[in-house]
Amino acid sequence: MKHRLILIPGILILLSLSCKKKELEQQEQLLKKPVTLASTNLLAEPPLTWQEHWFDHVQVLQRFYHDTSIVVYHDNDVSSTVTWPNTYLAQVWNYTKSKYGSFGPDSRLWAIFHTGKYSGGHPSTYMDASHDYRNVIDVGSSSTSAWLSGTGNDLDITTHEVGHIVEGASRNVLNSPAFGIWHDSKWMEIYIYDVYVGLNRTADVQRWYNLVANGAENYPKAQTYWFRDWFFPIYSQQGDAASLNKYFSLLAQYFPKETVNNGQGNITRFSRSMNYGEFIHFWSGATGIDLKPLALSAFGTLDEQGNNWTTQLTTARTAFPGVSYLKDTSGSATLSVSNENAGGAGAAEGSSKLADSYYNTKFFLGGYPATFWAQQTFTSAQVVKGYTITAGNDAPDRDPKGWKLMGSNDNVNFTQLDIQSNQTFGLRRQTKKILISNTTAYKYYKLFITSNNGSADLQFSEWRLLQ
Repeated sequence: MKHRLILIPGILILLSLSCKKKELEQQEQLLKKPVTLASTNLLAEPPLTWQEHWFDHVQVLQRFYHDTSIVVYHDNDVSSTVTWPNTYLAQVWNYTKSKYGSFGPDSRLWAIFHTGKYSGGHPSTYMDASHDYRNVIDVGSSSTSAWLSGTGNDLDITTHEVGHIVEGASRNVLNSPAFGIWHDSKWMEIYIYDVYVGLNRTADVQRWYNLVANGAENYPKAQTYWFRDWFFPIYSQQGDAASLNKYFSLLAQYFPKETVNNGQGNITRFSRSMNYGEFIHFWSGATGIDLKPLALSAFGTLDEQGNNWTTQLTTARTAFPGVSYLKDTSGSATLSVSNENAGGAGAAEGSSKLADSYYNTKFFLGGYPATFWAQQTFTSAQVVKGYTITAGNDAPDRDPKGWKLMGSNDNVNFTQLDIQSNQTFGLRRQTKKILISNTTAYKYYKLFITSNNGSADLQFSEWRLLQ
């Protein structure tokens, strides 16, 4: 997309690394220019025309359609046959508000379309003077036959811009503290996926998944698969849209904010960006589970500036204690198994991989016996309140199917803490989180894999204990 901006008085949040110097100069001028609203009643009849006054946009827009959910404006080159936004964007906006809450006093999304100009798109929010205090998406195309299909990229780009309104004004707090981490499109990829799921657009769900699942970025490291290795596991395994929504709730509740005047009155905005450790901490809070292993697998240990984010995570846990979740305690335990990989514990698929905090490694055992167990031993007794098991990268018939978790303080007498049967992993490297009602501290925790899905071999990527 050419334009990627969230606009606020006194602050410019860049939503693209490709924005031109000219646009930045225009934005500086725009922020200095007072804005006179056409009406103080944001729910009044939308004006028949709207004069653009942002960036290089100078079109007089014509109101094409409006209802209580959507207001659509076209420039004079947009075909009058383009009517799909009237319904589709209203559905997107209403679904978005049902998941993330209201976005200001105006119930409507204001959508602007250009043909033959302004290729790309940008958003603005009801807290921004730049677009007359409206929740706006402004999209254009260099094609003279733009927007005729109402399929594919037409849907993707418009939904993308609505997603920027979510990240930039959710819970009535302005700014996107994570933008410098996920950049322009990574949050949008899972947001768009969820919108298509929520609107029951099955074909678009699959189309979008195929489009983004194997897309790699160079941040924070080369070959980072944001959707496949971070957001989709969170979404598919840890609460779907509820986790996405809770992230923004926690952000608004706990992340540093300040009060500023936006020309209409005082508003609240986030006062700074977040670091990677804070980012992982808040997403862990959103899912209720320690996402450090997932983050290590997806991102490695360094942020884009070369800082070790695991140190930042430790600091974030102290700085934001209200963001709570089950903490991974396996790092302080010693792992042992009843049967070892042929290459030994330290082999590429040895037992050490079962507790190395990386989901993209695995433990493999040829000739799996039904008596197999893995044990985590602590130096002092710990109260474990849950655990996770992560499937391997291939061969579903090797997945654990039945297991039981036992606890002991003498390594002789064990108490059963949980038992599972007929378990299946629908995705490779899927993580199952299992909570248990345990209040007793044990020094030894033993996991018996009582059955797998039919293979003569056993494999799984990770077994983590949570407290």
